[in-house]
Amino acid sequence: MKTVIIGGVASGAACAARLRRLDEKAEIVLLERGEYISFANCALPYYLSDTVKSRDSLLVQTPAAMKSKYRIDVRTFHEAMSIDRERKTVSILDRRSGEAYEESYDKLVIATGATPSRPRLEGVDSPKIHTLWTIPDADALHEAVGSSRSAAVIGGGFVGMEVVENLRKAGLDVTLILRGSQVMSKLDPEMGALLKETITRNGVNLILNDGPERFETKEDSVSVILKSGRQVDVDTVILSVGTRPNSKLASEAGLNCSAKGFVVTDENMLTSDPDIYAIGDITEVNDIVSGGRTNIALAGPAAKQGRIAADNIAGLPSKYIGAQGTSIAKIFELSSAMTGSSESALKARGLEKGKDYETVLLTQNSHVGFYPGAQAMVIKLIFSMDGSRIYGAQIVGGEGTDKRIDVIAAAIRLGAGVRQLEELELAYAPQFSSAKDPVNMAGFVAGNVISGLVRFSDYYPAADAVLLDVREDAERLAYTIPGAVAMPLATVRDRLSELDPDKEIVVFCGIGVRAYNAARVLMQSGFERVSVYPGGVKVYRTLNEEPAQETGREAENGTERKKEEPPMTEDKAISLDCCGMQCPGPLMKVNDTMRELSEGQCLKVSASDPGFVRDIDAWCRSTGNTLLTTSAENAVYTALLRRGQSAEKSVIEKDTRDGKTIIVFSGDFDKVMASFIIANGAAAMGKEVTMFFTFWGLTALRKQEKQHVEKSFMESMFGAMLPRGVNKLGLSRMNMGGMGTAMMKKIMNDKNVNSLEDLVKKAIAQGVHIMACTMSMDVMGIKPEELIDGVEMAGVGTYLGSAEESNVNLFI
Repeated sequence: MKTVIIGGVASGAACAARLRRLDEKAEIVLLERGEYISFANCALPYYLSDTVKSRDSLLVQTPAAMKSKYRIDVRTFHEAMSIDRERKTVSILDRRSGEAYEESYDKLVIATGATPSRPRLEGVDSPKIHTLWTIPDADALHEAVGSSRSAAVIGGGFVGMEVVENLRKAGLDVTLILRGSQVMSKLDPEMGALLKETITRNGVNLILNDGPERFETKEDSVSVILKSGRQVDVDTVILSVGTRPNSKLASEAGLNCSAKGFVVTDENMLTSDPDIYAIGDITEVNDIVSGGRTNIALAGPAAKQGRIAADNIAGLPSKYIGAQGTSIAKIFELSSAMTGSSESALKARGLEKGKDYETVLLTQNSHVGFYPGAQAMVIKLIFSMDGSRIYGAQIVGGEGTDKRIDVIAAAIRLGAGVRQLEELELAYAPQFSSAKDPVNMAGFVAGNVISGLVRFSDYYPAADAVLLDVREDAERLAYTIPGAVAMPLATVRDRLSELDPDKEIVVFCGIGVRAYNAARVLMQSGFERVSVYPGGVKVYRTLNEEPAQETGREAENGTERKKEEPPMTEDKAISLDCCGMQCPGPLMKVNDTMRELSEGQCLKVSASDPGFVRDIDAWCRSTGNTLLTTSAENAVYTALLRRGQSAEKSVIEKDTRDGKTIIVFSGDFDKVMASFIIANGAAAMGKEVTMFFTFWGLTALRKQEKQHVEKSFMESMFGAMLPRGVNKLGLSRMNMGGMGTAMMKKIMNDKNVNSLEDLVKKAIAQGVHIMACTMSMDVMGIKPEELIDGVEMAGVGTYLGSAEESNVNLFI
């Protein structure tokens, strides 16, 4: 039997080799229009930075080796021009000699692959604008990189992101330009967002929601003119905006193709012609998750399809059940992996969360924290409402990401559900995992959702929801959730009375573990509308605070933050290893250690949490310490700190704090009046205003009507003596048994001055944060039900967080 295979690389070459192993007597002809029949596509980006140093190592199989080892008739530079299905011949052009001829076949395999897309834009054909798909592409780009200082990469998929990383390793200034709002668009938005900070921290200039409109090539540079009107001038441009199938040959032969141009195949990789197979990037195959049809342009599936086609040609029945899109990419110190359907794909099919599927998001370490080198990973699991099916998973993290995505991929392939993830018995030693592996933990969390033990909130909670932050004080110094009630986990049981059981409560902690514990306390204490924020504060902050864009350097309000040069005594800095520590470990340990240092002494901290660099920067600014340098290597994040602030801080950093905070300690009418006049004035100027009422000031926030709440005898006595609301307050001077207050109110009315009651309402309407000190309320016997609507229950930590963001702080 004579088999002609059109195309090499992953699928065609694999098919030829497998067929020879099955049939020693078969006549096999392999046609390749280029010079190379089998090379490592996925390694091409790493050749740009000389991570892969030898060009020859990119060649998996040479034509000569293929001929000598397998006795295959390999014909490079031979392009198939057309197929005559009736005569069972292929018209071929020898591209070197120009000779045209025909080749007959008994079985034909089409493995013509795909071609990188080039948008039809003005100037796109410039020699300074490259794609990266073949060995010649890599040769041309490698040469261009050697003479370039800057580059722009258009597109942020697998190839685009790998090119970005390797161009940075090669020393180029790199600008990444994306039409959309995230890198790795196949990931769900919250997972893609986790990569942005890593990209900018590694010096990449990131431009989102913009795309090229045209290109202008000059003698020594090329200008990318964006749709926004912005112009990016670089030495080299790399396009990575997707691929299109090379299916023209199949289509013109009358084979059945999809609307998007992919060749339709069955489970044996047969096309609509019983003697023609199609394999690799040109094919449309079954999606094992959705049950529909899909195209998966990955080397693994392509090689398997080549093997299956060879099996069937040789008479060995073999089926390709379908694809699930298991993939992974390295993005600087992180890995981005997925398998199965994304949530976005499920929504595109019309499925609804909470009705057709559920998701969980959790953060786990690659192995136990006490063993050095543990690295964090964020895992998203998507599953059916009853847990019987796993639809997909995504992981963004460091070491161990590949292992976990592969385990979940195998579970999906074998039809396992959530319960089976819980039951998996996986290898454990401190160097490799935890007694409860992250895959097991994903199953446990999903099981808790199915059992109703926990509910996860949306990424953007409702405006009237109570945000409950159960982190420790030191963590809130690094980042404060706007408007959240601060209540460390250890205090939740004792402070339940401060929370309204009728309101939706969204619980936060660093990554979600403590929030779950707090949620269980609330749910078993009569609170019915309780949910946990998925992924904790780290995910919330990522989604609500965009990283600095259009610069790979840390920036605030457009002002570049210049780090000081590390001191000459860096080698004498105290080392602190926080790698593998679960939240809030790193910040708490840094906080405790810095207290023991002398002014000017340095601390070198290592952590495995990708958000550590941002957290420690904010913590230093909040605590008056100095962040000297930060670095990341092999998913370990290192920060060098100095106790105390630099004398040059005022020059290095522009103070952008413009909030106003007011402590209202007094319960006197005139002082409370002055507080609200100042607050309303600042709010009218667009400033963030926080009023923190403590001790006697709390009386201004009491409702005028008596509230029926349970109190002890002493609390009731105290309440009876305290003024009830602003209309019962007296002047600090000349009160004269209330006559002075009445006279002032009369004058205010005559002069059209707003009453104090109106000023309070206006402040709330303008968004002024009016906080009641919970400690003072306990001391004075005041219950939350007695306070006017719009008042937030808060502690000193919350007030201090607001004060850190303010440049005016008044005590009245």
